Amino acid sequence: MKYGRIPGVDKKLSRLVQGTIMCQTDQQDFTNELLDAVFEQGINTFDTAHGYGNGECERSVGEWINSRGIRDEVVILGKGAHPNRDVPHRVTPYYISADINDSLHRFKTDYIDLYILHRDDPSVPVGPIVECLHEHKEKGRIHAYGGSNWSAARVAEANTYAKEHGLTPFVASSPNLSLATQLKEPWSGCVSVSGPDGKADREWYAQNDVTLFTWSSLAGGFFSGRFTPDNLDSFETYLDKLCVEVYCYGDNWGRLDRANQMAEEKGVSLAQIALGYVMNQPQDIYALIAVYNANEAADSAKAIELELTVDEINWLENGAQ
Repeated sequence: MKYGRIPGVDKKLSRLVQGTIMCQTDQQDFTNELLDAVFEQGINTFDTAHGYGNGECERSVGEWINSRGIRDEVVILGKGAHPNRDVPHRVTPYYISADINDSLHRFKTDYIDLYILHRDDPSVPVGPIVECLHEHKEKGRIHAYGGSNWSAARVAEANTYAKEHGLTPFVASSPNLSLATQLKEPWSGCVSVSGPDGKADREWYAQNDVTLFTWSSLAGGFFSGRFTPDNLDSFETYLDKLCVEVYCYGDNWGRLDRANQMAEEKGVSLAQIALGYVMNQPQDIYALIAVYNANEAADSAKAIELELTVDEINWLENGAQ
């Protein structure tokens, strides 16, 4: 496993970050077995959210951490202030604070290593948001912060405000990044930096030392090998249908074919090529993954060692030039 550091967090962070949306207290044995297997692969950073399972995700992950006595070894990436059906605009100091306090009680810990706002609300000025996050950092409840599905322009605006007012800036941003580009956003308020349209944002992040925690490297299962142009009407589950709508189109089929070809040539899996593509970008990147068993954890851990040249990345994106 490879590791890195971000300002404010006094622990090393694994370059692969395990998602925990599947963790529930009524399946605690499954959670414990899964997270034990992931941790054994050297993955010590875990992506959680206030809204996952109405709090069950955070309770379950907290139970695992505390039962193993490994709080000092584990990095919690917590997310909050996501809109819901009752309150569509929750990116405010009130709801940010409420979600942080809820999460701390659920985890049964007194701090969250990295706290990321799950969505943005561009109608809200950045000033009160940054001031709120900075206050929680100063009180030790969170150690660093950033935004998920924030545009680079809004992150820049927040960090300009922080600099002008002597506050801590955003150190992290969590957009989508994958070899496959999105035809449309999978859920409302999602931000992607994939493909040619995301190039300027990717360059801004690289130039301004904002770390990326990217989601959906496998494009919602597009790089699982299950999808072909001829079988798209055969899928029945919600997430599979969503993958068809978002990723199964146009140039992505060529990217999938080239990824398959490269996987054969290198003797690795298709998923490892897709993940390796993300991890070999020039930005400072941590990839969010969601493995469900020990074999998937081991397969993902191998992908972190895969080295791709600039020419190979360009070929995966565009084919022969």
